Amino acid sequence: MADLDTFKKNWLRPFLFYGNNRISLIGGALTSASALVLIGFWVVDIFGHGGSDNPYLGIIFDLVLPGVFIFGLILIPIGMLWRQRHLKAIGQVPSIYPEIDLHDPVFRHGIDFVIVATFINFVIVGTATYRGVAYMDTPNFCGQACHVMAPEWSAYPVSDHSGVACTQCHIAAGIPGFIHAKVNGTKQLVMVVAHNYPTPIMAGDKLPPASTTCLNCHNADHYIGDKLLVTTSYGDDEKNSMTRSLVMMYVGGKDQFGHLSGIHGAHLGKIEYIATDSNHQVIPWVGKTNDDGSVTEFISTDAKGPIAGQKHVMDCIDCHNRAAHSFDTPEQALNKDMAAGSPNASLPFVHKESLVLLKAAYSSQEDANSKITSGLKNFYRSQYPAVWSGQHAQIDRAAQTLAVIYSRNVFPFMKVTWGTHPNNIGHNDSPGCFRCHDGSHNTKAGKSITNDCSTCHSLLAVDEPKPKLLADLGIQ
Repeated sequence: MADLDTFKKNWLRPFLFYGNNRISLIGGALTSASALVLIGFWVVDIFGHGGSDNPYLGIIFDLVLPGVFIFGLILIPIGMLWRQRHLKAIGQVPSIYPEIDLHDPVFRHGIDFVIVATFINFVIVGTATYRGVAYMDTPNFCGQACHVMAPEWSAYPVSDHSGVACTQCHIAAGIPGFIHAKVNGTKQLVMVVAHNYPTPIMAGDKLPPASTTCLNCHNADHYIGDKLLVTTSYGDDEKNSMTRSLVMMYVGGKDQFGHLSGIHGAHLGKIEYIATDSNHQVIPWVGKTNDDGSVTEFISTDAKGPIAGQKHVMDCIDCHNRAAHSFDTPEQALNKDMAAGSPNASLPFVHKESLVLLKAAYSSQEDANSKITSGLKNFYRSQYPAVWSGQHAQIDRAAQTLAVIYSRNVFPFMKVTWGTHPNNIGHNDSPGCFRCHDGSHNTKAGKSITNDCSTCHSLLAVDEPKPKLLADLGIQ
């Protein structure tokens, strides 16, 4: 009983006395209001249909309102301290604080409410903190909440990794990786708020090594063997002549007997390189560690003077650098969509005219959407009136498809255009493999990194209208 009296005298009475001020009451109101809204939203989120799929809704309910809730809690002791200092300054601090009568049912119920409310507050703070951190790790937040991520978000949903959360590739495992990512994210947020971010945003050296990300799901030693690639292309003639190319890729890997073969097998050993640019597109030095521990050095004949820089151990992302954010060239995008039926190849010169429109310069995506759509329609209206009259619906669909192609790959406000983000798989549209396999990386003894095409693939058919092999396989 003595302990209860001490608690009442030294803690409870002063708390209630000093808490009776505007700042503390405002804090309590903010805390209560935000708590009720949060609880209501969570109930709807769990049992109904309201969740935080919209990124801005998620920001409000998973970040802003929890912040308001905590801010209200902070205001309560601030107001109490302010009132205490004010009363001390004017000499009105009571020697005995107003009596608290626990036998008073109204007061007793008030104490019960404070205790219950305090417990609920802890639950709300914990839940809100967890939800806030979890929400910041969702692809929705990463891609849509920040407008500068528009290019990456556009490419992500149509990639092979669309079901993989951003954090699984961009944040290394463990507490150090988490802390580094959050510190870096805070820095990026400040840059966005201050409008001091780079355009375009390049990945460069920002990605963690594959050993801490990719290899959590993939097995680098897995034997894949050979893969047949079939690509469809259309010509710039009036009939949009269709051709197909067949390439047998020797992906290889490590087989059940431990034998290495193919593209993967050739790169499973320890290979290091030095790049002179942040995007690792210019590589003047390559070192391969041999079985006996010695290192064979290959130096590009294009290198001028001594080669200095950080050595990087080659891993998956040096080739698979656009695993989840791959952008097409205008030719690739157009050919894929034409093969799917739009633009329809029956429209004369649609391939040639579409490329002209896609490659033109526009001030914004809205500008591109308007000019690409009107440009294609005007072409057929003026050059092929009969086609315009008879295939109007197909022309409309083609124009819409071109606008979508542009909007997925070109972002003028971020200075992202065709080819801004090179894809290192292959070597047709960017240096890729030829960064090292260009025939000019030599040892002192004159040995070169091979650039023999047959090492990695075989061309079975090149731009043939009807490749015999497809007919033989029954997939023509």
